[in-house]
Amino acid sequence: MMELLRAPLRFVFDRAEQGLGLIFPPEWNPMLNLGALGFFFYWIITASGIYVYAFFDTGVTQAYDSIEYMTHDQWYAAGVMRSLHRYASDGLIVVMLLHFIREFSLDRYRGVRWFSWITGVVVLILVYIAGITGYWMVWDQLAQYVAIVTTEWLDHLPIFGEPIARNFLSPDMLESRFFSLMVFMHIAIPLIALILLWVHLQRVSKPRINPPRGLAIGVMASLLLLSLIHPAVSQGPADLARVPGTIGLDWFYLPLYPILETLPGPLTWGGAGVILVLFCSIPWLPPMRKTPVAEVNLENCNGCTRCANDCPYNAISMRVRSDGLPFESEAVVDPSMCVSCGICVGACPTATPFRRASELVSGIDLPERTVADLRQEVEKICQPFKGKNRILMFGCNHGVSMSGLKQENVRSISMRCIGQLPPSFIDYVLSKKFADGVVLTGCSENSCHARFGARWTDARVARERDPQLRRRVPRERLRVLWAGRAGRDKLDTLLRNFTDDLAALPAEKSPVHKASERKKLMELADG
Repeated sequence: MMELLRAPLRFVFDRAEQGLGLIFPPEWNPMLNLGALGFFFYWIITASGIYVYAFFDTGVTQAYDSIEYMTHDQWYAAGVMRSLHRYASDGLIVVMLLHFIREFSLDRYRGVRWFSWITGVVVLILVYIAGITGYWMVWDQLAQYVAIVTTEWLDHLPIFGEPIARNFLSPDMLESRFFSLMVFMHIAIPLIALILLWVHLQRVSKPRINPPRGLAIGVMASLLLLSLIHPAVSQGPADLARVPGTIGLDWFYLPLYPILETLPGPLTWGGAGVILVLFCSIPWLPPMRKTPVAEVNLENCNGCTRCANDCPYNAISMRVRSDGLPFESEAVVDPSMCVSCGICVGACPTATPFRRASELVSGIDLPERTVADLRQEVEKICQPFKGKNRILMFGCNHGVSMSGLKQENVRSISMRCIGQLPPSFIDYVLSKKFADGVVLTGCSENSCHARFGARWTDARVARERDPQLRRRVPRERLRVLWAGRAGRDKLDTLLRNFTDDLAALPAEKSPVHKASERKKLMELADG
């Protein structure tokens, strides 16, 4: 059932990501920086809010007058800051909702990821509350409407000694301390949300909380331009002696207010409770099948820390050696945080298919599909692989589907994450003549399902991160493509071009010929 909901959403996000990719470079793609953009909007809201607060006066009549002074008399500074505060708040809601929907579509909310989902739901609620209290502080007709509807809705809960809506029955009932309370809530709630955001990120390593500089500059320039062209304005002073007429709602924060105003309180509270329970239950509807987590084999672990450094989810820690071997530390996997992506396996220097003297057991491995299993699969799929310009492709489960390939000279192996592949496998395939070329493919660039799989693979192949691809591997026989699920056409084009490139390369000499040449060179050097 959930997959029926996720599939069309994935399609929409894939196409949006692909379309934006025509305008932005991968690292600037807004769809791939939703979390970082959320933080960026938060900082804009904070900075502009501090500036606006310097001009705000907490009084029944003074509140509206101070906002009007900022908007009209000092429009070039405080007025712009007010508009930035408003539009950045709307932007925060947009990117947060998109981030939620995208994570749902990618199935990155179940299993060990439940923690990030639940804390995210709480942060979203707090952001909405903070935004609504901000509308109260303006104390215009929209604020009057929001205050009355909100307090009447809250009065349906049996937690208040007296109805709080009566404070808005007449001008004489409202006191200035109400605005002091709103200021306190409007400042305190975002601070609580910021602390929860810190908690929200505790299960991921190297979180991206700042968007690329170019994207940040572009977003800031757009907000400034919007603030100058269409500044935020009030909707006339509040008057509790009259019922507001036509109200212009902010559909980012207040879309449910007409429903709260119209339907009975028990019905709306019941509906809100059901929606909240549903949102908090989504990670277990249905629960994700638990994939066996990574396991450490201490006999082959020398405590090099590469697996811990490369883990995207802080699931691996280094602790004092427990088996008496002469190494300082050992890797320990936390099952409650491991998503079984296999990136740690690709980082382990012992995960090499060249090992023949002893059983191929790496320092850290996935029990469901070990390095030995992967080597066996490579050898099995390549045994009947004959002909010219043979290509072996290693792909990611979340990238282009490996099924339905039209090229007869291509074989493929799919993995949980391309980061699971140790670089030595590329060397193994080419040096053993299992194929004439190797292709690595997976998620879209800057959009790895396991966060760092494509990034670490790029760095390993470029010999910038251990374990590195050996220098003897001919780079002209390797291609890398990060195309994502929607990249079938790109992949087909790459395979056709790569086939032509391989055909144009001179035939590789056999290991016997290479050894003979080395012997002759040594003889010449001795002579």
